[in-house]
Amino acid sequence: MVLFSQMVTWRRCASWVVAGAALLGAAHANAFSLDDVIARAKALADKPYAAPASNLTPAFAKMQFGDYIKIQPRREAFEWNDQPTAFKLGFYHQGMQFSTPVKINEIVGTGNNAKIDEIKYDSKRFDFGDLKLDRSATHDLGYAGFRVLYPINEPGKLDEIMSVLGASYFRVIGKGQIYGLSARGLAIDTGLPIAEEFPAFREFWIERPNAGDKHLVFYALLDSKRATGAYRFDLTPGEDSLLKVQARVFMRDKVTKLGIAPLTSMFLFGPNQQRDPYNFRPALHDSNGLGIHAGNGEWIWRPLNNPRNVAISQFQVTNPRGFGLLQRGRDFSQYEDLKDRYDLRPSAWVEPQGDWGKGHVELVELPSPDETNDNIGAFWTPDQLPPKGTPLQADYNIRWTMNERGIVDRNLAWVKQTLRTAGEITQANLIRHFDGSTGLIVDFDGGPLATLPTGSVTPQVSVSDNATIIEQSLQPNPVTHGMRLNLRVMVKDPAKVVELRAALVSGGKAISETWSYQLPPFSVAKQ
Repeated sequence: MVLFSQMVTWRRCASWVVAGAALLGAAHANAFSLDDVIARAKALADKPYAAPASNLTPAFAKMQFGDYIKIQPRREAFEWNDQPTAFKLGFYHQGMQFSTPVKINEIVGTGNNAKIDEIKYDSKRFDFGDLKLDRSATHDLGYAGFRVLYPINEPGKLDEIMSVLGASYFRVIGKGQIYGLSARGLAIDTGLPIAEEFPAFREFWIERPNAGDKHLVFYALLDSKRATGAYRFDLTPGEDSLLKVQARVFMRDKVTKLGIAPLTSMFLFGPNQQRDPYNFRPALHDSNGLGIHAGNGEWIWRPLNNPRNVAISQFQVTNPRGFGLLQRGRDFSQYEDLKDRYDLRPSAWVEPQGDWGKGHVELVELPSPDETNDNIGAFWTPDQLPPKGTPLQADYNIRWTMNERGIVDRNLAWVKQTLRTAGEITQANLIRHFDGSTGLIVDFDGGPLATLPTGSVTPQVSVSDNATIIEQSLQPNPVTHGMRLNLRVMVKDPAKVVELRAALVSGGKAISETWSYQLPPFSVAKQ
C-alpha cells in the first residue's frame, strides 16, 4: 500500500514533492483568468499523457534528506522584496526526489494591461549551506515549488503561511499555527489495492498583489495519467486563514475512485486507541477525527484510528455542507510535546460552494508504525463523473482553524473526546473484573446541555451485528457541564470491525452531533 505522502521521510519538511515540466506557458496581452487555465487543461487532456523527465544531475539526484534541507531561500532574495505588497514569495529548490522543475509565472496588472512573465530560476536565491556542490551544476535546474510569506503574527515580521510543494499538495496556516495536515488538488485511487496515482501541478500563475491587498490569487495547471485540471486559489491570511478554491477537472481516462477536495493527515494514537507504552505523549496526531455537515443538516463526528489493516469508511451525503479533518483538543497537556507542538496544528474544514449532488465523503485510514507517515485521507467522491471533454466543477473554501467548536452548530452539543478502555465490572468485594468487553466513554459538551434538566436528555445508541451493547448509561459531567455516555460492548468476532453510532436526544429532537465510531479488529479485546 502506498502512503498518501509517497515519500514518508518528508512529513517534517515544510511540504511535499513536486514533479513537473513547463507546459503551455506563453505571455499574452489580455487579462489572465481561470478560463485560460481551463483551455490549457482541456487541450492537455486531449493529448496522450507525457510523463516529465528528470533534469537532476547525479549530485542532486543522490542527495540525502539531511543535505537537501540545508538548501534554504535567501530572505533578501524573496520575490516582491522591492514591491509595496506585504506578501512575499520564496521558492523551493530541486533535489533528491524533487526531480523535475515546475514553471512559475507572475501576473502584473489587470485587464488589457496585464503582463505575464516567467519567474526565472536563479541559484543566487538560495543558500546552500556547507554543501560541497559544483555550483555550475545548478544552471539547468529549476524550482520545485513556492512558499507564501506574510506578517500574520507580528506587524513587519514575515511568517510563512502557505507551502505549495509536492505533487498537488499544499499547506496553509493561520495566526499562531504551525504546519500540520495537508490538502491536495486531486486524489485518484486512494486506499485501493492498486498503486495510487498522484496528479501534479505543472505550472503556476501568481498575481502580484497591490499595496494594501489582504489576499493573494494564483492559478495552477494539474496533469496526470488519467486527469488534468485547472485551479484558481484565493488566499486570505488571518486568525483563521481562508483558501478559496475553484477546480475544473477533465478526465483523460477512467478511474476507479476520484477524490475531490482531498485532505491528508496523520494519526498515530490517542485516548481512543492503545498508546505506545514507550512514548511519553498521551496523544500523537495532526488530526483526531473526521467532521461532516451533511446536506440534510446532520452533524457527524468520526474519531480516527491507526488500524492494523487498511480501513475505508464511506458516508453517503447529498450536497455536503462541509467536511474536514479536525484536531479537537487544544490543551498542551493532551500532547506534552514541546518539539512538534501538536496542540498548535490547525484543522482544515472544507465548505462546498453550491450543490455537489450525490456522492459520499470517504475516510481512508492506513496502518502506520510512526508519525512520519501521512496515513489518513478524507475527500468527496461524486456518484457520477462527467463525460470526457466536460469538466467536473468543484468550488469550495478551506478554512484552516484552531477554533473547532466554531465550526459546529452552537445549538448542538459536540463530542469533546472519546476514550476507550477494557470493559470491566465491579465485583462484590469492589475489585474490578475485566470480562472481555470493550468500554467506550464519549463526552458531549456545549449546546443546550448546561441548561437542560438531566432527566430530559437520553442517548440513542446503535451497534452493528458484530457486537452487543451489554451496558450503557448517561451521566452529568460536573467538570464540563456536559454529559458523559458510558458504553460496554461485547464483540462477537474480534477479527471483524464493529460500527457504533450515538446521539443525545431531548423532547424527541437530536440535541447533539452524531458520534460515529469504528472499532477496528486490532483494538477489540479478545474474548
